[in-house]
Amino acid sequence: MASRTIAALAREGGVGVETVRYYQRRGLLETPDRPDSGGLGGGARRYDDEAVRRLRFIKAAQTAGFTLEQIGELLALDATEDRTRARELAHERLAALDARIAELQTARTSLERLARACGAGSAGPCPIIAAFQS
Repeated sequence: MASRTIAALAREGGVGVETVRYYQRRGLLETPDRPDSGGLGGGARRYDDEAVRRLRFIKAAQTAGFTLEQIGELLALDATEDRTRARELAHERLAALDARIAELQTARTSLERLARACGAGSAGPCPIIAAFQS
């Protein structure tokens, strides 16, 4: 099992050190104990392969659009193997994505129509600018 510093963990997870600390404060990542180094300030905390796995999971789940609260729930479900709730969360996320896609498609259609009207070359204010002013 590899042992790494917080900087190495952050680098492997593709995030910054402060992001790792934030996830620790949120309870998504454990904060390992600081070993007694016998000197001033103690030793550096060391992170194992499981910390890398969790950090990568968090980033992948964020990419899929899950909130940190939902990610925390998914991480807790991992220990219980509650597939029903995990599936419910996935379906909720899919519904939110579908709604957002529909909004974006509507916005695209409207902007496409405005761009065509603007290109028509008629006199008066640009239809794009006029649409956003009203």
